[in-house]
Formats: sequence, C-alpha cells, structure tokens
Amino acid sequence: MQPSNTEPGVDPQSRCCLHVRMRGSFLGLVVVRLWMSGDSMDPTDSGRSGDGGTGFLDVLDPGAVRDPYPEFARLRRQSPVLRRASIYAGAPASYVVYRHDDVTRVLRDGATFSSAVIADGMREVWGRKIIVGMDAPEHQHHRALVSVAFRQRTLARWEESLVGRVVDELIDQFVDRGHVDLATEYTFGFPAKVISGVLGLPEADYQQFQQWAVGIITVFRDWDNAVRCSNELRAYLERIVEERRVTPRDDLITDLVTAELDGERLDDEEIYSFLRMLLPAGIETTYRSSGNLLYLLLTHPDQLDAVRDRSLIPQAIEEGLRYESPVLLTARLTTKPTELSSISIPQGAVVTAMVASANRDPDVYDDAETFNIFRDEHQHMSFGTGPHLCLGMHLARLETRVALNALLDRLPGLRLDQEAAEISDAHIQGDSLFRNPTSLPVEWDHSNTVS
Repeated sequence: MQPSNTEPGVDPQSRCCLHVRMRGSFLGLVVVRLWMSGDSMDPTDSGRSGDGGTGFLDVLDPGAVRDPYPEFARLRRQSPVLRRASIYAGAPASYVVYRHDDVTRVLRDGATFSSAVIADGMREVWGRKIIVGMDAPEHQHHRALVSVAFRQRTLARWEESLVGRVVDELIDQFVDRGHVDLATEYTFGFPAKVISGVLGLPEADYQQFQQWAVGIITVFRDWDNAVRCSNELRAYLERIVEERRVTPRDDLITDLVTAELDGERLDDEEIYSFLRMLLPAGIETTYRSSGNLLYLLLTHPDQLDAVRDRSLIPQAIEEGLRYESPVLLTARLTTKPTELSSISIPQGAVVTAMVASANRDPDVYDDAETFNIFRDEHQHMSFGTGPHLCLGMHLARLETRVALNALLDRLPGLRLDQEAAEISDAHIQGDSLFRNPTSLPVEWDHSNTVS
C-alpha cells in the first residue's frame, strides 16, 4: 500500500523512503534515501571529517541544482571524506568521498568496497542479477559473457547501418527550418532509436521504450511507476527473447541468448536483468552526455570552431564527459574496516563516490574548473574505473561522435541562438543523480543547408 500523500508530518522525500522500506531491504532503503536527500554531516563527527557545512549542499535534493561544483570544491578542500547524519536509528554509517584519489580507490578496490549495495537497492526494478551490483568472481564471469555484445566489429557495423541513419532522419525533420531546440528534437530522440535498433526491437515502438526507460531511471522519484515500467518491459522482452532463441538475428539480444563461456550460458534472469538495466542506461546517459557536450561547445564558440575540422572531436567528447558528467555518483558498501584520506570507515558503511567532483579535482586536472578541449588528456571518471568500467562506453562515444559530425555536416554555421537561449534561460542543471541542458536552441545558415 502506498503511503498517503497527506500523511501528517512526513515530507515527500520521507514518504518515498517509507514506501521503499516496505518494498525492499533496509540497505536498499538506505541507498535510495542517500541518493534523494541532502542530509548534513553528523555533528558528532565534526572533528573527524572536517567542516560539514551543508554536506551535499542539498545537491541530492530532488529539485533542480544549477551548479553544484563550487560546493564540491569546498568539500574537496575541507571535508574530502564526509560523514553523513544517520538516516534512521540503526542505519549503517554513511560517507561521501569527493577527491579523485579516494573515488578511484572506492571504484577499483572491489574487495573492500562491494557493489552489492546497488543490487540490494535496485533488485525489484532491474532484476535479481544486475551486473552493476555484482562482485568478483561472479562479476568477472558475467561480464565476460555479456561483453561479446560490445565487440569492436559489432560497433563498426552499428555506426554504418544504424547510428548514422537515425541521426540523419532526425535532422531531416528540421534541417529546412534554420533553427531548432536540439534538446527536444535531437539529443532526446536519437539514443532511444539507437538502443532499440541495437537490441533488434521494432523501431516503431521506440517511444514506448523511451517511456519505460524514463520511468525506470527515475525510480528515486516514483518507485511504483519504476516497478510498473520494469515489469512491462520484461513482459515485452520475453516474447523477443524467445523469438531469438528460435530464429537468431544480427542483434544484441541474439548475442546475449547465444553467448557461451566454458560451456555456460546466461540464464533468463541474467538476460532480463541486463536488458532492463541497459535500456534506460543506454538512453538516458547518452542523451544527457551528448546534450552536455553540445551545450558546452555552443557556449564556447572558439572551441566549437576548433572542432569543425573534426580532428578534435574525440578530445571534445572526453572533455565534455569530464567537465559535465551525466551521472554524478555511485555507491559501494564496505566489507571490512578501512580508511580514506586518514578517515576511519567501519565495516558495513555505505560509501558514495562523487564522480562529478573527482572529475574536477585540481590535483589531477590543470585548471580543472575550465572547459578546455585542448587540455592534455587524462582519463576522467564518468565511465567509472576498475572492474565496473562501463561496458557501453565505446557505443556512447560512437553515438556522440556520429551525432556531432552529422550536425556539423548538415547545418553550416551552427551556433547558439542567443536570443532564444536568453528567453529560455538555457543552462545545464541536475538533480540527485543526473545533469543535462534545460534547452539547446540553435540556428544555422539556412540557405546553405545540406538536405
């Protein structure tokens, strides 16, 4: 039963968490609560963790946050490992890490920092066997099986037959106009069409996939809707998976159904868990990262001009991911007592790795608060690192590269529509987990367009 929206003395965030608590395990509740709220540091730990101040700056409030980075910078200096207040009596200890070195260790040291906390929090939505919630050795074996779907020759085939066609079809719809909001008519649309094509799903259903993906990815705002979308998606996929077993095709679902390692294959739960994670992840993160890059280039016209010859596009993609990560954070659970930046952390503590803050650590990146596609390359954290390095990162890069190239090819003189941007107050903003542009109004030299 869903708690009443008029329950006295319970704010909307707490209502959601009470609901989650009734539906899932206690650790799942903790993760959801951590990712939704902006609790400050436990005042009893001020001597150990530094000045807590506003903690997350309420960065994890469900409302919009325009610029969390000044607060991230303060926390890197003053409270790089921040102890957060207990959520409920008996809740596990909770910490947030902001520096690059600490985030790197949390993500690479799977023996100390377990990913099982993600599975615990998302099991009812993504499934019982989600790869991002696995630890070694199960994770290594599972990853080896599903990675066959992301081979380089497969990616090359998708670039030629799918991604380019999808972005061209979208551009066809506005190329003769001379102006468009790319956020609503381009970056939001193409990842859903690409992922549905990669999976071998009917392209006519892509808007339904998009609705399911949005519902699943916004689980922290509406648990019931996320579970409903996930169940509907699984029911839809069951028919497709069975069809591929009988009649294999040249698509990712067939690759998953037929993948074999040491005589073992993925079982149904593994396949459905992976697909229910891949669909929202593949749509949402690419939509946000490509939009962020376009916004940054459009608002830095000298750098937009520099990428017009295309040789700097790979660097621009990486710098966009570093400067504005589409996903701000991830979480782990400590399996034993440990330390980060000389702060003792007990066994069983939830540790949130603030990836977006690590990407702007001045100890790693020169002039880290500046968007600069010319900087010396240093690996960012937006795709993670360590055993859970994003499997789909090469596809995400390919999609962004093809999408940007197509815009530059077909929309000569592409530039920010300054007047429309001012009217709409175009900017990048975020919530508990994600960041993306509010709008991307552009214009181009209409008389010279390539139809």
